Amino acid sequence: MDSGRASTRSPAFEARLKKRYAKEKRFRLMGMSAVIFSVAVLVFLLATMTINGIGGFQRAELKIPVDFASAQLPVGQPALEQTGALQSLQAAGLPELIAMSAQDALGEDAAGELNTDAWRVAADKIIADPGLLQSDAELWLPASSGLAAGLEGEGSPEDVAMAGQLYDSGQLANRFDGGFLSRSDATDPQLVGIWAALKGSFLTMIVTLLLAFPIGVLAALYLEEYAPKNRWTDVIEVSINNLAAVPSIIFGLLGLAVFLTIFPNLRSAPLIGGMTLALMTMPVIVISGRNAIKAVPPSIRDGALAVGASPVQVVFHHVLPLALPGILTGTIIGMARALGETAPLLLIGMRAFVATPPDGFTSAATVLPMQIFLWSDEIDRGFVERTSAAIIVLLGFLLLMNGLAIYLRNKFEKSW
Repeated sequence: MDSGRASTRSPAFEARLKKRYAKEKRFRLMGMSAVIFSVAVLVFLLATMTINGIGGFQRAELKIPVDFASAQLPVGQPALEQTGALQSLQAAGLPELIAMSAQDALGEDAAGELNTDAWRVAADKIIADPGLLQSDAELWLPASSGLAAGLEGEGSPEDVAMAGQLYDSGQLANRFDGGFLSRSDATDPQLVGIWAALKGSFLTMIVTLLLAFPIGVLAALYLEEYAPKNRWTDVIEVSINNLAAVPSIIFGLLGLAVFLTIFPNLRSAPLIGGMTLALMTMPVIVISGRNAIKAVPPSIRDGALAVGASPVQVVFHHVLPLALPGILTGTIIGMARALGETAPLLLIGMRAFVATPPDGFTSAATVLPMQIFLWSDEIDRGFVERTSAAIIVLLGFLLLMNGLAIYLRNKFEKSW
């Protein structure tokens, strides 16, 4: 025993052993370095987006005292409860009242820096609280893009000087802009919002889910439980696996060639966008579904058949419920990928300027990634922070979907 060990522990063996240990140590260091580098890049990305995007949830606003009680605008409560309340306030002279109040409070030069659509913000406040018409209120209304840039120190010297003077006097401030989530696209960075893009994304994802999930699950069930094992089945399996790796813009070309040829009047509609993204998501659902179905132990099938269940009952009463957590996890990950896609939607026309939220699945719409792409191409510096804020919303939604996938997997996962 001792002589054999002594012969094994020869100097040459010790050298080789030392060399293997050194390689293993280097491999661990390389792996740890890769993880640290990935985490550092992720932290840098999130920190950069957060720092730049925080300003996107704010906007420069001017404090305007408005004496509504003395002005006595000729508009009553019934008019404010109707659809055309905004037009009624405009006809009653609200824009002129806001302009006069701004001139009295800020002077002629500074009043010119009030946003031209500031009266619409005042109108929304009045519609939400009609009691304002009987009071002397102080309203924070959006400033012009030039004054907003001056507040950031990036505008012309005149705007920077005026912004500093108004800021020091407490009449100009960067305030939280809750309307960023409820407004739609606009040409003025002070007035833009992401609600139209968010609603377009929701509608597109609904179409994608309704098409991709049932077809993908049924295809996975057929291929795993019923399809014969022959050459044609192998060709189909290889084709599905290859489709999952096809660049997304190819699916956009397919949607452009097929769906827009059949429905030429539905260009940039969520229905066409959802159908195109469903083509891209379906292979992911089929692959994850087959893996989840394959993971169900054969004893479950044998036990169900032994007590008299038919093959269809075995699949839909036993196999599918047990495989559903894995299928849902793959589906949500595929949907999250579809939510962040831009290339296929570019080709079917979902890059149009959409100033109103879509009314339904056939209305003209855009989606959040496309809105980010459009804003990133704007020259106005005010769109930079808005773009970062929209990216934060998109990342938050993607993290929420991935968190939901992890929760579903952990909650419903079965172990045998």
